[in-house]
Amino acid sequence: MRSLLGVRTVAGQVFCFVLGLVLLLVTAGAVALVVQGRRDSMTEARAHTLSVAETFAHSPGVAPALDSKDPTALLQQSAEEVRRLTHVEYVVVAGPQGTRYTHPDPALIGKHIVGPYKEALAGHAFTRTFRGIRGPSVNSVVPVTRPDGSVAGLVSVGVTVESVNSVADRSIPLSAGAAVVALALTTAGAALLSKRLRRQTHGLGPAEMTRMYEHHDAVLHAVREGVLIVEADRLTLANDEARRLLDLPPDAEGRAVADLGLDPGTTALFVSGRTVTDEVLRAGNRLLAVNLRPTDMYGGPPGAVVSLRDTTELRAVTGQAEFATERLLLLYEAGARIGTTLDVTRTAQELADVAIPGFCDAATVDLADPVLRGDEPVTPDGGTLEMRRTAVAAVRADHPLYPVGHVVGFVPGRTRAMRVHSDDADLQSDFTKLGWRNWDRDVAERIREQGYHSLVSVPLHARGVILGMANFWRSGDSEPFDDDDLSFAEELVARAAVGVDNARRYTREHAMAVTLQRSLLPRVLPEQNALDVAHRYLPAHEGVGGDWFDVIPLSGARVALVVGDVVGHGLHAAATMGRLRTSVHNFSSLDPAPDELLGHLDELVARIDRDEAEDGDVEIAGATCLYAIYDAVSGNCTVARAGHPGPVLVLPDGTVDFPEVPTGLPLGIGGMPFEAAEFHVPEGSRLVLYTDGLVERRGRDIDTGLDLLREALAGRDRTPEETCDDVLDALLHDQPDDDVALLVARTRTLDPDQVAQWAVATDPAAVAGVRKHVAEWLTDRGLEEEAFATELILSELVTNAVRYGTAPIEVRLLYDRNLICEVSDSSSTSPHLRYAATTDEGGRGLFLVAQFAERWGTRYTETGKVIWSEQTVGEPEESNF
Repeated sequence: MRSLLGVRTVAGQVFCFVLGLVLLLVTAGAVALVVQGRRDSMTEARAHTLSVAETFAHSPGVAPALDSKDPTALLQQSAEEVRRLTHVEYVVVAGPQGTRYTHPDPALIGKHIVGPYKEALAGHAFTRTFRGIRGPSVNSVVPVTRPDGSVAGLVSVGVTVESVNSVADRSIPLSAGAAVVALALTTAGAALLSKRLRRQTHGLGPAEMTRMYEHHDAVLHAVREGVLIVEADRLTLANDEARRLLDLPPDAEGRAVADLGLDPGTTALFVSGRTVTDEVLRAGNRLLAVNLRPTDMYGGPPGAVVSLRDTTELRAVTGQAEFATERLLLLYEAGARIGTTLDVTRTAQELADVAIPGFCDAATVDLADPVLRGDEPVTPDGGTLEMRRTAVAAVRADHPLYPVGHVVGFVPGRTRAMRVHSDDADLQSDFTKLGWRNWDRDVAERIREQGYHSLVSVPLHARGVILGMANFWRSGDSEPFDDDDLSFAEELVARAAVGVDNARRYTREHAMAVTLQRSLLPRVLPEQNALDVAHRYLPAHEGVGGDWFDVIPLSGARVALVVGDVVGHGLHAAATMGRLRTSVHNFSSLDPAPDELLGHLDELVARIDRDEAEDGDVEIAGATCLYAIYDAVSGNCTVARAGHPGPVLVLPDGTVDFPEVPTGLPLGIGGMPFEAAEFHVPEGSRLVLYTDGLVERRGRDIDTGLDLLREALAGRDRTPEETCDDVLDALLHDQPDDDVALLVARTRTLDPDQVAQWAVATDPAAVAGVRKHVAEWLTDRGLEEEAFATELILSELVTNAVRYGTAPIEVRLLYDRNLICEVSDSSSTSPHLRYAATTDEGGRGLFLVAQFAERWGTRYTETGKVIWSEQTVGEPEESNF
């Protein structure tokens, strides 16, 4: 109904018009019925009152009663009875003077009649409509005559208009019902008519139908393409162009297609109902391109729409157009397929592949050796430029051309493309003319035997330098190369040369970056006994990243493990990585806690960012880092991290744990201090540190990567080397998208027999007792030769602690790869090495320590400081690890 009421469509407008017209007619008919009913009721009331009045006036006894002494007594009852029986409002009898003798209201008897009555006294009956006491009324007055014709009185009978209308109003419900029924029936009919009209007009409006007719007229008469509509194997419509192209008779529309005199093949095609696109048919001396689409595919009636296009004139240039189109498509394909990677060899192979078989039957690409290494070739003076066969593609797998890797000499005197036809000529001389060297006659003969008869050789130019040669071959029935082919080959090779040169330059820069990166990473891990370490570093598939790792021995049989990742790729990331690695080494020499070291590193990265911003460099040196210190004496590990993935701990039983380490902000952001976490590591456990490239990659989130890492580490006990291999096999199935650094360290602890510790009183006399205990401990371990130097070192260090430090004072000896002496106290004052003057009584203690120890230093703890020294043992015993 909503669609039928839409006035935008023809069907909606027709429906609204019909509905309005029917509503108007029904309303007018109903009003006319009511008015006519009331008019008829009024006429009937006039006749009724007149008949009642005449009947009562001519009744026997009325005239004598009027002449009697008491007419009221004789006539009142009769008049009331007549009034009731005839359903009138009143029956009034009056004398000649107008005095009432009867009336429904006894109070009015004896009163004069109101209104004209002289006409009745003259002997004439009349009917009037007047306004009485009860409103508008119909009144009929009839004279009462005596036998002699004189008027004895008059009879007045009346009925009110309201009573008359009430009689007429009884027919109004019937009339209204009839009107409603008529309206409903008419509306339903209009709706059905409009629905059918809407279906036939497809809900179009007048403007759209007008435009459709105009389009229809244009299709019939103006469009220069033939259009036919076939339904039930009969021609329903044909425009002027179709009539002209098919030479149809004037009365073709409505006739069967088979009776139009068309070619049997054309007739069968038109009535087939199948989908046809640009099928060529011959109609007389014309070639018609036919397109046929079934109409029932789009909700229409069964049939087909046929379009015809005269292609006779186009066939003359079709061959050239197709040839040009094929070449343009080939160039487009070359632009899309050549240079997809920054690999020189791959780019050369893409050039050879794109030319087969659309342009030639075989293609080869030879590049100068320096180009393959990323260098720019140097043209020799009068010599031969060594070129290597880099790519080969051919239609036949058994082609006789040189394989990839063969060195093909070239005399770089030719800078333009050349072509040769070798049907009868000597191929060896053709090769010489092209500037080639290192070609023998056997190869030339095999090329001839397989029918290769035409060759185009095009240099690969880039910035005025010849990078190589591209060669295109045709064989068998293929047409020889012509001038157009030569121009096309130059265009194709020019596009490929840009890709080859870009790949060459990338290869050079990538090699430089890799060389720089490799030089900045540790080549050999330092010797230490606390950890058995294995590492892996895998560069990204493209570009060079800034991932790094390090193992740094610290004082007191402790080792620092470092893993970091610089944001970005390329030389900038590699150089920044080298600066950060060097800085970590420098900061580690001060032996700070892991969180303090990351704080210093954070300030350094922020300063690098500021410096580069001032220089206008858009590169940002953001980085992440994890710094862990393992103590081989206590077996504890202290870890702090700055935006880096946390460590993994694999216990000796194969259980995998991810220790909770507070996550700090990445380096360079600043604003928040770093926090360190300390946990115990049982001997024989494995600490696994890594960069995010191991667990994160495209298509896999970090949680999935961590689950895979857990599965790869769990289970049997393995060496660090085996662990590295298993982890990489489980998580990396191909070249990674980002750099990967992996560090696996198996923990060891010092045997208690290799550690000695004594408390020292704050008394200079206690130094002698320390020397005695140390001498005994060294003798028990066969280190008598180290006793003198060790006693001297400890004497100086303990004396300094007693004189300048605060209690408690402790001495600890560690026998690892070296002999380590440590003296700790609660003071934070650091001693300084200086030269003592000849007149100074002191100041020579640390100088003596530095002379007898291989190295010495100070590290600070939460309760004070530790002054340590290391001595190289003459012939160290085999470690007890």
